[in-house]
Amino acid sequence: MKYQDKKVAVLGAGLSGTAAALLLRSEGAEVTVLDSADEKTLLKSTIENLRARGVEVRCGAASEKDSAPYDFVVLSPGIDPISPLATNFSSRKIETLGELELGFRSVTLPIIAITGTNGKTTTTELLAQMLNACGQRTIACGNIGKPLCEVALRQRKFDVLTVEVSSFQLETIRTFRPAISVWLNFAPDHLDRYRSVAEYRAAKLRIFENQTADDVAVINAGETLPKIAARAVTFSAYANHADFRLEGGSIVYHNSPVLRMADTKLRGSHNIENLMATLAVGLARGLSFEQMLPPLCAYEPRPHRCEFVREVGGVIYVNDSKATNLDAVEKGLAAQNKTVILIAGGKDKGFNFAPLRSLVSEKVRAAILIGEMAGRIAQDWKDAVPCEIAHSLADAVERAHAIAKPGEVVLFSPGTSSFDMFKSYADRGDQFRALVHALPKQKS
Repeated sequence: MKYQDKKVAVLGAGLSGTAAALLLRSEGAEVTVLDSADEKTLLKSTIENLRARGVEVRCGAASEKDSAPYDFVVLSPGIDPISPLATNFSSRKIETLGELELGFRSVTLPIIAITGTNGKTTTTELLAQMLNACGQRTIACGNIGKPLCEVALRQRKFDVLTVEVSSFQLETIRTFRPAISVWLNFAPDHLDRYRSVAEYRAAKLRIFENQTADDVAVINAGETLPKIAARAVTFSAYANHADFRLEGGSIVYHNSPVLRMADTKLRGSHNIENLMATLAVGLARGLSFEQMLPPLCAYEPRPHRCEFVREVGGVIYVNDSKATNLDAVEKGLAAQNKTVILIAGGKDKGFNFAPLRSLVSEKVRAAILIGEMAGRIAQDWKDAVPCEIAHSLADAVERAHAIAKPGEVVLFSPGTSSFDMFKSYADRGDQFRALVHALPKQKS
């Protein structure tokens, strides 16, 4: 067993931490899971399952002062490396691995790793659906679905692993080396975790760090990237020099039309690029375009991504709750061809909304703002668009319903995280959808 008799601390009792603990335990390690949260706030079933498998679990403030000796520590991606829980170990010079790195060390299959500020989940799922339909068994995992450590226990079922990777996961890699890496795009985000945009970008760039000339990097031709060792395949919906580009409503590869966008169920330039990246990976995996097109055309977009909810009195309501940064809002607005009533706002992530002033002035007739950021966004958009501050999402939907005119779109595209008011972007989007479905068919 790889970790026989090793004493290991796993920081974080969420999905990733639990998966890491169980993988280590299966490999003979003596494992302790530490979490700063009070035990009452954690899932009882998770703690019971860990303890039943011989894993010790310690919660609350005492976990941050654990002084026991450990061979190494595994950091869950949701735990900030500068948090008291993590620095308790780094200050003692105890080796720290991330959950992604731990899972990679137990995986014997080739890995496709997808990163980017936006579009990661859509592209990861597109890839998984396409590869499985073409006979290459895979699973969408990592930052979505099952953590890599959990998949490592059942990897014999698959031919390749399709792994969404976030900057938080890439921060702590050592040997992680994807056979195919995908860089979709980059925009400022997570400035509540990183000291600068440059630091956030540096974390994401680590996806290329261990690749060699035997590997492939699928990269957005519109991005300026440092020199990488892997063989590059480029794509862009805007640049004419890319391997995959857009021409006349079709994705073109080396000047030959490959896929008509009208044949797919995806819309918007961002989704064109997601499809291009997926095609590039399939090509690198030895698939033909004839094999790839049917599953890509059949793919249904996930909820919360410019999702049509309902038309009420000639007004269309669109749920774009997955828009958790400015770049995503920009793409959501660009995809609209009607006047927009915009609902935005949420957790303060450390950036301002001023870069959207010009686009908002062009596309938006009125903005209704919610959450911690409401007042700050109103100031950033002063004189660009009339702004109202709502007390809740329900209040925002009511205000939008009252002012929207037939032929307009009410777009819920928050532009930041949900954790100030909701459990997740999905919870936020579900609540928006329910509120829209509760609206009367006619205004009173």
